[in-house]
Amino acid sequence: MRETEFTAGGARIRWTEARGEGAPVVYVHGLGAASAVYHAHIAAHPALGGRRSLFVDLPGHGTSDRPADFGYTLEEHADALGAVLDAAGAGGAELVAHSMGGAVAVVLAHRRPGLVSRLVLAEANLDPDPPVTAGSSGIARYTEETFVRGGGFEETLDRVGGAWAATMRLADPTGLHRSATWLVRGTRPTMRRMLMGLRIPRTYLQGALSGELAGREGLEAAGVVVRTVPGAGHVMMFDNPDAFAAAVAGAPEDGGGEGVRIADGARAGR
Repeated sequence: MRETEFTAGGARIRWTEARGEGAPVVYVHGLGAASAVYHAHIAAHPALGGRRSLFVDLPGHGTSDRPADFGYTLEEHADALGAVLDAAGAGGAELVAHSMGGAVAVVLAHRRPGLVSRLVLAEANLDPDPPVTAGSSGIARYTEETFVRGGGFEETLDRVGGAWAATMRLADPTGLHRSATWLVRGTRPTMRRMLMGLRIPRTYLQGALSGELAGREGLEAAGVVVRTVPGAGHVMMFDNPDAFAAAVAGAPEDGGGEGVRIADGARAGR
């Protein structure tokens, strides 16, 4: 495990790392999750083996610190993630980011384009005010006081259940609520506009069970490759890890042709 400071007060963000070759692949988790839990098996997949891999826990999550005076905005999360890439000597990284982590990755690529060479976004939040069914909306409907000290955190753990609750219970309730609230508020410009304006290879992965991706045509017109992961919903790395790893690696969807593997240089823009 490695760590670096991300606040003036000395709070530390932590990550684990697997040695390998080529541009670093940095895995970023979603709201209430942890990177290694969601992505270690993907990094070890034969399609991605041999790459240097970093599994980063965002502030307030997993093994990272949870300072009470931190705002947990998407911009602040992005700055903390940037501190990891700086400390790890991982400039030019390829970010594989899920859900809220995808929004954070987009903000980082927008703010510090020299750090990021490629984005792979797994159902990343791109717009403010997501549907009320979204996990972030469910958390943000509480006041911070009610969520942290009035039973909202416990109610949320009961509601989400299963694997998500297993990692969410490790998150700091204050950091979780603030992260969810800022995710619902979004950014200005929006994450979608930031993503469309980037000039690096970008892939957006949508689970087939999640339905159609809103605004797909606009993303594709801006050069974003949109790819559907079959047999998968929002947590596609668990629902169909083989297809998810293949998509991250840049393998062709139909299994033929001249697909570019991530290990051979995914900057071709798959």
